[in-house]
Amino acid sequence: MLKKEGQDAFNEIYERYWEKLYLFVFNRINSKDVAFEITQEIFVSLWVRRNEIEFHTSLSGYLYAATRYQIIHYIKSSKLKADYLLDFVAFRLSIIDNSNEETVNLHELERAVEKGLEGLPKRCQEIFRMSRQDHKSIQEISEQLNISHKTVENQLTFALKHLRVSLQEFMAVFLFILFR
Repeated sequence: MLKKEGQDAFNEIYERYWEKLYLFVFNRINSKDVAFEITQEIFVSLWVRRNEIEFHTSLSGYLYAATRYQIIHYIKSSKLKADYLLDFVAFRLSIIDNSNEETVNLHELERAVEKGLEGLPKRCQEIFRMSRQDHKSIQEISEQLNISHKTVENQLTFALKHLRVSLQEFMAVFLFILFR
């Protein structure tokens, strides 16, 4: 019937079965949008494949079987998406769970750096803070403090060497705690 009569036959089938199939899907899925999409997909597929479909039972039997298949496909894909979502949430929570420990470690490191800086001359501390905390360039520091470019470089080099030495003890303790 659909092969021979084309658009008119399709329109008649659509009018006769659309609401029944929609309600059939909605009663199983409980979502108007999903029920609409699945029902539309059934009719789009019917129209696209109209010349190759062989009805072994009735048209009604074919439509309900196709609808059941689409419902099962939707449920399986929804379950797969939900599983992926749960895995993603678990992954994100594992990152978040470590954030408190990371925050504590960061604060400990900041305290260790601050303690290391206290062992530097005042001018060297000032230059280091301007560079690392205020994000000023060597040129900006030399102009602001009215000292040479080379002096700023030397002071930063000295401060970094001093911090490396003073943080070695912190890093040893930190690594010991981390890998025990």
